[in-house]
Amino acid sequence: MIHKTFGMISLGCDKNRVDGERLLGEIVRHGCSITSDPLEAEVLIVNTCAFLNAAREESINTIIEGNGYRKGKLEKIVVTGCLPQKFVGELFPALTEADVFLGVDDVSALFPALEESYRGERVNAVGRGDGRRVERFVSTMPHLKYLKIADGCFNHCTYCLIPKIRGKYVSYPLEELVEEARGLGETDELVLVAQDTTRYGEDRGKNEFVHLIQALSALENIGHIRLLYCYPEVVTEELIGELRRNEKLIKYLDIPLQHSEDRILKLMGRRSTKAEIRALTEKLRAEVPGISLRTTFISGFPTETEEEHRALLAFLEEQKFENCGFFAYSREPDTPAYQLKGQVHHATKERRVRELYAAQQKISREKLQCFVGRTLEVVCDGIDYEYGGFTGRAYFQAYEIDGSVYFHSPHAEEGRRYHVRIDSAETYDLYGHTVEE
Repeated sequence: MIHKTFGMISLGCDKNRVDGERLLGEIVRHGCSITSDPLEAEVLIVNTCAFLNAAREESINTIIEGNGYRKGKLEKIVVTGCLPQKFVGELFPALTEADVFLGVDDVSALFPALEESYRGERVNAVGRGDGRRVERFVSTMPHLKYLKIADGCFNHCTYCLIPKIRGKYVSYPLEELVEEARGLGETDELVLVAQDTTRYGEDRGKNEFVHLIQALSALENIGHIRLLYCYPEVVTEELIGELRRNEKLIKYLDIPLQHSEDRILKLMGRRSTKAEIRALTEKLRAEVPGISLRTTFISGFPTETEEEHRALLAFLEEQKFENCGFFAYSREPDTPAYQLKGQVHHATKERRVRELYAAQQKISREKLQCFVGRTLEVVCDGIDYEYGGFTGRAYFQAYEIDGSVYFHSPHAEEGRRYHVRIDSAETYDLYGHTVEE
């Protein structure tokens, strides 16, 4: 029986974080302790991302760096997540710094594989797990928690490896998700995540996304719900109506669009056109007053012309999204786009990304400047010692991916909401002070 102190370094997205929390839950269930300090860990778990080549490089570098902790208490390194799930055949013989490899559904294989490793063998346990979803050990702030509602994807965008890593879209049973959310305790903000949240239930024959939102909203321990990864073609009339009516549903929608131009969208395997995207954003803003829209775009997709890049810049100026992320196209083996001719030069892609960010920064500054002199409701995320005050978020700011509100107050508690008068604004962040409610 293994009784060790475990540490974890979790890379990649919040969906990956939830998977890591299940591993931590398995560790707690076996009576072992968890440390946030890698120097104190006897077993270090590296929860990897493999979505892009840069993410794979970061994962491998983290494992190699983690091997340096063996000079202290570290005895074993466990590598889990997307990287071994897809590439274990290449990794296992080459990455000898790691003792155990697990896939994305191998929680139940953790301790048997570790016991085997302690007997002297390196262990490839990818695929050995039974796929069960054990109770999580939550690693986020107490007032903010993620709920992963599905895994896999069947959108088959031509640039994306996720279906090859995670498989087909699988919705988790609604009753189990409600019980999981109830078991999370008092939660000010519950963030729904999946590769595509809006397709929830479709793998079982009927879209049940709004039904799930309503069931979660009925829980007394859930204060607010935020929606991420909502694909544009599945933002239905029913969902828009729910955003308008449901007081627990934050008036914020993350819709990955990836591009604005029809030719590139078609090459990407996306199902929306520019006209349909424009109609959707107009409808959302008309029917859900004050809604904050977040999106992401890929720059430098194969054959993207300078004219199409300029058209995307013009689309940003037209739409004025509250928050945007931009990524240079990454040519990923085993994806259809890898075979496309007309790959854009790396320097051109990077230059286009810089221009997109510059355009969005101007939009963001203008939008945030409008809040100066106004009072916003802000959830406190804790103390920011560098700033010398508190940090939090307004409704149009998702944790870790958008900006923040920095504020001064005689006293503030993490997880509580305060009225903050905005004194100044920068590119992504706001600054202010609390006022009497």
